[in-house]
Amino acid sequence: MNQPESAAPPATAPEKPGIAWEIWAAVVVSGVIVLWFFGLVPLFGAGRDMSALGWLRSAWNSDNDYAHGLIFPFLIAGLIIHRRQDLRSAVTTGSFWGLVAVLVGAACYVLAYRTLQPRVAVAGLPIILWGAAWYLWGWQVARIVSFPVFFFWLAIPLPSFQQATMQLQLLATSLAHHGAAWCGVATYTQGTDILPVKGNWPPLSIAGGCSGIHSLMALLMISAAWAFVAKTTLWKKTLLFVSAVPLAIVGNALRVTSIFVIAEYGDAKWARETWHDWSGLLLFYPFSLLLLLGLHSLLEGGLPWHCSRHQQLRRLVASHAAPANPPTPPA
Repeated sequence: MNQPESAAPPATAPEKPGIAWEIWAAVVVSGVIVLWFFGLVPLFGAGRDMSALGWLRSAWNSDNDYAHGLIFPFLIAGLIIHRRQDLRSAVTTGSFWGLVAVLVGAACYVLAYRTLQPRVAVAGLPIILWGAAWYLWGWQVARIVSFPVFFFWLAIPLPSFQQATMQLQLLATSLAHHGAAWCGVATYTQGTDILPVKGNWPPLSIAGGCSGIHSLMALLMISAAWAFVAKTTLWKKTLLFVSAVPLAIVGNALRVTSIFVIAEYGDAKWARETWHDWSGLLLFYPFSLLLLLGLHSLLEGGLPWHCSRHQQLRRLVASHAAPANPPTPPA
């Protein structure tokens, strides 16, 4: 009599590597070291009395057109939390290549100290954080957090943007002049000043703050975060990001034009004071975000959240569909 063959034990799926306490200890120690060098050691500034992050905090002001910089840490945290489910499932064994990236970021800090350029030090911080994620949790985690981490580069004030203010002032002056004419307000320009032909309200000057550079930098931040969250292809994400430039110019032109229209048909003092201060929040951002939503809807062929829902439904139906040629049972 043949002995019945013993059934082979079922194959068990390989366990996903967890996050051991040693890794969390390394995270805490590394975080303390990074915080010490970037947040506490005074090596930068005119008197070498500011840390790298202290200098960055002082540079987040309206004079540098980066008053919105305080929003970046919260926005970056939100972008990472948005991908928390993907991050949990992406944890694998770390790679020593991450240490190479950490060393590159540390070299940026040393170079910044030698050249008295705190921007270089701050630019090295995302490289260190990204390399640490690669070393501790693997490439897939590093790939997911790459955008939120390097998104911080947009928070570093660059002097070259200040040189573009004059050109933006002239462009805003020209657009506002023509926009006012379309609304029946006759004006003429002298440099960056716009004057009424009738002389019924004082001349209005397109100052540096009215050039749109403040709005442009803030809208670049918003469009970058929008593109990251959008569930679409890479070229569409890129288009959504770069669209912030023309959208900011158009939105700022509409805002400045509204000041002249109110000054012509309403109260000139209220237009140049109260409405000037509040038009950005009440007109520019709603209008620009509506245009950004319109562009996204145009690219997707409908409202983004509806298209995303339809795509998920199609994937779900396709994954549960019966095979076209089911296997024939044995006779």
